[in-house]
Amino acid sequence: MDDHNLPDDIQKLLQELDAAERDAETLVAGLSEAQGTWRPKPEAWSVAECLDHLATTNRWYVSAMQEPAERALRDGRNRRGPAKPGWLGGFFVSMIEPPPKWWTKGRAPRKIQPRPSPPLGATFANFIAGQAEVRTFLRTYAAIDLAGVRFPNPFIRGVRFSLATGLNVITAHERRHLLQAWRVRRALEASGTG
Repeated sequence: MDDHNLPDDIQKLLQELDAAERDAETLVAGLSEAQGTWRPKPEAWSVAECLDHLATTNRWYVSAMQEPAERALRDGRNRRGPAKPGWLGGFFVSMIEPPPKWWTKGRAPRKIQPRPSPPLGATFANFIAGQAEVRTFLRTYAAIDLAGVRFPNPFIRGVRFSLATGLNVITAHERRHLLQAWRVRRALEASGTG
């Protein structure tokens, strides 16, 4: 199906993924491997670590959403409305949207913490591959009830989100950590390092 024939809300999510990918391409343009792994402080993440975290998180989310989406497609749970989170999911998405608020900052779960000093080139390629996986998921399951089908959140035990919430979390989370990565790049440039 041509993307222009997809519902507006699905097109919007695809456009958000495209925007994140373009932003990441601009972010890494001209950075050496050493610059990509530079940290402004020992406890801070590098540009490569931000991208590694996003690629890993997206894969966990898509993996958790896959089986419920396949089942919904098989069972004929057709789309009833836009892929928008409910009030609780919407609140969760708003907490993730940048800029981060002091009360929304915290450590990432261990399974999605970035690897230490991942190589920038390979990490960027993994991020781009992850974007393609999310796009494929969106296109494949655009016709199911994304707002009604639930999946177990892979990071918060006992919490179930709608697929729509999961997809909106992915795009908000990307905006949040790309902003973080841009702050690292600006700090790198201001430091004269590299």
